[in-house]
Amino acid sequence: MPKRRGHNEGTIRQRADGRWEAMLSLPNGKRWSLYAKSRAEVQVKLRAAQRDTESGLDLSVGQRLTVEKYLEKWLTSSVMHSVKTKTWEGYESIVRVRVNPRIGSRALAKLTTLDLQALYSDLLESGLTGRSVQHTHRVVRAALTQAIRWNLIARNPSDGATAPRAKKSEMRVLSHLQVNTLLDTTREHPMHALYVLAVTTGMRQGELLGLRWEDIDLVEGKLAVRRALQRQRAAGLVFVTPKTSGSSRSIVMSKHTVLALSLHKDRQSFFRRDAGEQWQDQGLVFANRTGGPLDPSHQTATFKRALAKATLPAIRFHDLRHTAATLLLSKGVHPKVVSEMLGHGSITLTLDTYSHLLPTMHDHAAATMDALLSA
Repeated sequence: MPKRRGHNEGTIRQRADGRWEAMLSLPNGKRWSLYAKSRAEVQVKLRAAQRDTESGLDLSVGQRLTVEKYLEKWLTSSVMHSVKTKTWEGYESIVRVRVNPRIGSRALAKLTTLDLQALYSDLLESGLTGRSVQHTHRVVRAALTQAIRWNLIARNPSDGATAPRAKKSEMRVLSHLQVNTLLDTTREHPMHALYVLAVTTGMRQGELLGLRWEDIDLVEGKLAVRRALQRQRAAGLVFVTPKTSGSSRSIVMSKHTVLALSLHKDRQSFFRRDAGEQWQDQGLVFANRTGGPLDPSHQTATFKRALAKATLPAIRFHDLRHTAATLLLSKGVHPKVVSEMLGHGSITLTLDTYSHLLPTMHDHAAATMDALLSA
């Protein structure tokens, strides 16, 4: 009686169409077929599949599961409860808009490095920036790494894929004179204090809009960053913890900033009186006409109109943060101090972001040394 073929043993035969087929017995009793143009090629595939099965990989699941279905499971089971809501929304958008329409129908087990390389090329050709494609690559890589941990694939096809090099965009900041123009032009504007605080502290927009009066000591001239305002797809405007542990910080304010905030507080009392019972007292420093939070997108539009009125370049509100850092570093303020003001996780991030200022700082250091030695 012929010996019965056991699990993880395969047979090889040539099909009528000329292709070679290897059939592998899986532990669950099912059989899995592999195809190639030659016997040698299908033998290589069979040996790889046998190794994968021996390592505990469920080939039948990986074969049935599409990239789209797997990424859906990864987002809900692995990502949703381990990152902040805004981060999850970013991952979900990348998967839904960039990845699934292009490779979502592919079987997860058959996804190759070439598939991913073609994905990145297609995204670039569609007009996406190199930085955005790099971000896509990081998300895909993280998802496929988890697929390995779940024994769905044996190797990560993203390991061999190369994301395009991101071009460093030129930073757009206001000069010292342009900052003065902005502040002079908006002196009677309801958001004047917001712009003063942005260019003197380098706080993020969400941090500014999340400030409460209880966070500010006008006598000591200090403020504490404890929260940020954020718009989320499902929840709308919500207050969240700062971006990183370093983002929760204390900032010493300039006298100019303290004065602007004092005047703003007086002005807000008139808004509170005019709103009457409609006033929602949330203690917000920068609030709408009824005391509620300011919508970041509405505030961005208001800022653009203020720039146009002052005939200044159309920069982003976030560029006021870069402006603050640039002005401080160009005047010789130590990068560590600037890093702590900005709430960066490390001084390395500050130096990398503002590396264009290093030559000027070196010149300043040389001039300082000359002054010391000639004194």
